[in-house]
Amino acid sequence: MADKSQTLIKKKERKDKEAAELTKDVKEMKNEREKTGNDGEVSSAAAGVNNGAVANSQDGDFQVEPVEIPPFEIITGDRIDPLVFKFQFKNVEYSSGRNKTFLCYLVDKGNTVDGLLRGYLEDEHTGPHAEEAFYTQCLPHYDPAIKYTVTWYVSSSPCSACAAKIAEMLKARKNLKLSIFAARLFEWEEAEVQAGLRALHASGCKLRVMKPLDFTYTWDTFVENEEQPLNLWEDCKENYEYYHEKLANILQ
Repeated sequence: MADKSQTLIKKKERKDKEAAELTKDVKEMKNEREKTGNDGEVSSAAAGVNNGAVANSQDGDFQVEPVEIPPFEIITGDRIDPLVFKFQFKNVEYSSGRNKTFLCYLVDKGNTVDGLLRGYLEDEHTGPHAEEAFYTQCLPHYDPAIKYTVTWYVSSSPCSACAAKIAEMLKARKNLKLSIFAARLFEWEEAEVQAGLRALHASGCKLRVMKPLDFTYTWDTFVENEEQPLNLWEDCKENYEYYHEKLANILQ
């Protein structure tokens, strides 16, 4: 009974911290919108917040409230909105409200004719996940005679189902090399998620947590940044080290 009570207490503490983190981030986004002259509005689409959307109360404070949002289809594009990037890719430990996966990709087919394929996908975890959609929308015409070098910068690591599918794909397509750099680890405490990450690693996928320099590179390459530099959040390096240690322990 004591262990069960302790577990419930920890879960409540986590939810409280998630709510606090989410409210803090959306307040920061509101301030940035005000600075850029966007009437101070932060839409759920821009913030990427669902099942935990933020509503403005009468006294001006922001509160986390559950809302129902209809399913979104996979979205593709060339450049991400800067405020969306800062919210979705922030490598916080508690990521409540970040229910999308953003996948920025680079594809090198080993020739100069096609050049380097670049873009991003986003999902809402209500239909096909971004990892699965990448192969159907970005590499629909797979050629076994071509050597593919694929790099992903993702807002969170793959779920167990996606990890299993990617691992099987890599075993079947020996001419495709995949590197995944993740801002956060998705539900890394779950045994099935850990097994999926190990399966990915065993299949030859290069799996790593994003370093501070990776966030800057992604900002410069995939974000509509108007040539403004990325100001990293103060705990970016600390959070990287936290996730790096967790991933190293999982892949041992």
